[in-house]
Parts: sequence; C-alpha cells; structure tokens
Amino acid sequence: MPPRSNPSERQRRLGLELRKLRNDAGLSGDRAGALLDADRTRISNIEAGRIDVSRNRLYKLLREYGCPDGAYFDGLMEMAQGRGTGWWDEFRDIVPRSALDLAELEARCSSIRMHEPLFIPGMFQTEDYAYAVTKATGKDRDRIDRYVEFRMARQQVLTAPGAVPYHAVVHEAALRVHTGGPTTMRKQLLRLIELARLPNVTLQIFPFEQGAYAAFSRPFILFGGPSRELETAYLEHPLHSVFLGDRERNAEYGKMFERLAGLAHAPVDPESAPESHDGRDSLSLIQHVMYEL
Repeated sequence: MPPRSNPSERQRRLGLELRKLRNDAGLSGDRAGALLDADRTRISNIEAGRIDVSRNRLYKLLREYGCPDGAYFDGLMEMAQGRGTGWWDEFRDIVPRSALDLAELEARCSSIRMHEPLFIPGMFQTEDYAYAVTKATGKDRDRIDRYVEFRMARQQVLTAPGAVPYHAVVHEAALRVHTGGPTTMRKQLLRLIELARLPNVTLQIFPFEQGAYAAFSRPFILFGGPSRELETAYLEHPLHSVFLGDRERNAEYGKMFERLAGLAHAPVDPESAPESHDGRDSLSLIQHVMYEL
C-alpha cells in the first residue's frame, strides 16, 4: 500500500502512540521493522500515519513494546480495526479532511464535551441556521447544500442507539447573534431546547453576567477515548483546525471545561416543568431570548 500524503486523524494518532511506545521501550526502528519482516521505512510510515497497520502486525508491535493489557491496548487495536470507514466517506469530495476526522471522532468516542463562544454548536443546528452560517463563508449554492447535508448527518450521534454523553457549554452570545434573522433564530432556539431534553445531552448557557473568561477566545471539543491516554481535544479554526493528543494539554482543557461548567447556568432539566424555573438557569435564559425575538 503506497503511503498517503494526507493521513486521517485516526492514522496519525495511532502512529504517534506507537512511536511513543517504541521510544519508551528503547527499541530502534530497525528492530521494530524486523518484527514485521519489513525495513525501518515501513515503521516510519506507520508512525507518521501514512500507511495503515493490520491488527495482526499491530498486536506483535504492542506485545514487543510492552504495552499492558487493558483499555489502552484494546483502544489501539480498535483503531487498526476501524480503518476510518463510515457514512462520512460519501462527503470526501466536498468537506476537508479535518471535518471527516471530526465526524469519525464523534461516531467513535465515549463522550463529548464542548465549549462554543459564538455559534450554536453544529450538533444542535437546524438546517436553516446551518445554511446561514455556511453561506457567510462565500461558498457556492451547491457546495453550501452539501456542507449542510454533512452537518445534519453528523447529528445522528445524538439519537443513535447507545448515544454517548454530550455536554455543551454555550455562551449567551451564541443565542443573541441573529444568524439568519429572527425567524431562523427562533426555530433554532426551539430546536436547542428540544435536543437539550434528550437524556444523554447536557446543555448549559454561560451568561454575559459572568464577565470575561480566557476560554471565550475559541471553541474546543474534548472527545473521551477508551482510556485517558486516547482522549482527543479538537480546536476549531476557520483555516486550520487542530487535533491534540498530548495528555497534559488535554487535561488542561478538561480543567478549563469544568471551570466553564461551574460558572455557567444550571443545565436544561428535561424533567422539570417550565413554570418551576427561577429565571437563572439555562432554560429560562433561552426562553427569555426567544421572547425578545
């Protein structure tokens, strides 16, 4: 199999973990290659994510590297089994590699925590809202329609059997920016409440009254993995989004998220009646913004 110039995040992450394990074991690339009846160039390509590694070969490497049995070992083996295929493949012609990787992570992670300072999260967007956001990028109509279709398809992870926990902290600014106009925003806020009542969804609104906070500067998503070592942070940027596999940095983002959640309004409670709210929780704030519309 020829090396790929644009590896997926799954391939890249598996390669990084294998490189770390090999270095920790004190083994050379030549020694690792010998285990696979290959040269060190093949090992370099695997560790760079340029080519896949079969489960049998991965098993040999993990045993030689001294990787203990457990969630981390099983998670690495699952990465080789997945091979990155899924419904997102049909959008390879229209969305960037980072968006495909994002959809794959959403479909295969164990939990999702995200902070969004300016827009309604993609997972919660209506078609009209998603269209308005995408239209602002200047893409042509056909490309916009495909982007919106892709975004709607991503939302299946919220309601699929065995849907993972999804915890979002959204800044009040996202509720008040009239993306697409008042009618679009009213429908969007109604949709936000509807999805927030799903048993696996926790939605909190971070109010203006809490003042400034460093995390406002950019959105981020934390994906839970089969083990703490395989958690991933996603930093969104219009030109170059970044996936982080660094454990210390991911832990810092986890702490940042917990601080945000601690300062935000109480989450939307799917069990409570609207009249029971005291005006200082997330549902009441969303309803207040809707009333103003």
